[in-house]
Amino acid sequence: MFTGIIEALGTITDVQAEGTNRHFTVQSPFASELQIDQSVAHDGVCLTVVAVDNQAGTHVVTAIDETLQKTNLGQWKPGRRVNLERCLAANGRFDGHIVQGHVDLTAVCESVEDQNGSWLYRFRHEPGPGRVTVEKGSICINGTSLTCFNSADDGFSVAIIPYTYEHTTFQDLRPGTLVNLEFDIVGKYVAKLLGK
Repeated sequence: MFTGIIEALGTITDVQAEGTNRHFTVQSPFASELQIDQSVAHDGVCLTVVAVDNQAGTHVVTAIDETLQKTNLGQWKPGRRVNLERCLAANGRFDGHIVQGHVDLTAVCESVEDQNGSWLYRFRHEPGPGRVTVEKGSICINGTSLTCFNSADDGFSVAIIPYTYEHTTFQDLRPGTLVNLEFDIVGKYVAKLLGK
């Protein structure tokens, strides 16, 4: 389980295909602290560490075809920056919201507006069961816990403060960029119970 509070930015340094799988090598500030079999969220996707190179400061994760099809990982190339978060420690603070690392679908960034001190982003996604946002509710975009507004069946907006902009990949997003979405797990359960 994760909280959506980004710990660090990582950089994809290598991508290797093996059958329908892809192995991603990621350089990060905390690679030397990772262990094989550890779960790490990469742009909101929970992936298992399969190798660590302490000298290079890198770790390797593998994505299967199902993950590549339902997330933006299929677009990852060397040089791309990704948001990283290690799983929540049992004695840690719960600063964001409940994030499973299970991406529901991708969304498209429709617009980015500089508001002279913050940034306003609009995202569009395919409507469907469980794809629920509410005004001032939680949403996870590329692993980042955020509050959404201007909520609709097929989209929503978020506002980004300077700290978040500087310490996540939001600074890299442009109109047309594909992002990973994980809707609030509580909202998904309520929607299912109500048959929506």
